[in-house]
Amino acid sequence: MEENGKEMHDEILHKIARAISELNRPEELSELMDKALSQGLSATKIIEDGVRKGLENVGEKFERGEYFLAELLFAAELAQGCFEALKSRLKHKEARKRGAIVLGTVRGDVHDIGKNIFKMLAEVEGFEVHDLGVDVKPEAFIEKVKETSAKILGLSALLTTTMEEMKTVVEELARAGLRNKVKVLLGGNPVTKEFAREIGADDAAMNAVEGVEICKRWVG
Repeated sequence: MEENGKEMHDEILHKIARAISELNRPEELSELMDKALSQGLSATKIIEDGVRKGLENVGEKFERGEYFLAELLFAAELAQGCFEALKSRLKHKEARKRGAIVLGTVRGDVHDIGKNIFKMLAEVEGFEVHDLGVDVKPEAFIEKVKETSAKILGLSALLTTTMEEMKTVVEELARAGLRNKVKVLLGGNPVTKEFAREIGADDAAMNAVEGVEICKRWVG
């Protein structure tokens, strides 16, 4: 029986990923969201194993020249629609308020799929996420931390050439007298926990799920 349940879960998650990858109608995705929730799948599981995989497939098609910017943007809208649908269906389950996170992709880098998945998962878990987008200057991160009194700063980079920008942000945070008041979390494919230690950050996440778990641990 458990095996059948797992197969059902895997099938619906695969359908969600495929619907995003093939740029299906939002209404179809909404129906799949309902089915996934009725099967007892958590929002985290749906986002991580359904939506994320669909977006990754779209990214791969873009890199192969099968999709162009318009398709990329439409897929992002579909993913956001999935998230909004999940939020509206789960609003009766009031999430614990966990505080604010300032988030962004560092200067010189415009990749945002991983960052967006982290944002979705963090909001589902009750965090208030202030997403500054991509190609964010160090001073913009500092200003937003001051403005929101956020206790966590999430920095994302997908290029090895932009990882040094993370170090610059940490240094600017210290220069502003905020370093001991804010936890700094790094994310992105080339980032490691060792690199986080080297530049004075608090931790690095290997994926969005781990990143949210680290943040939950920090706020207790």
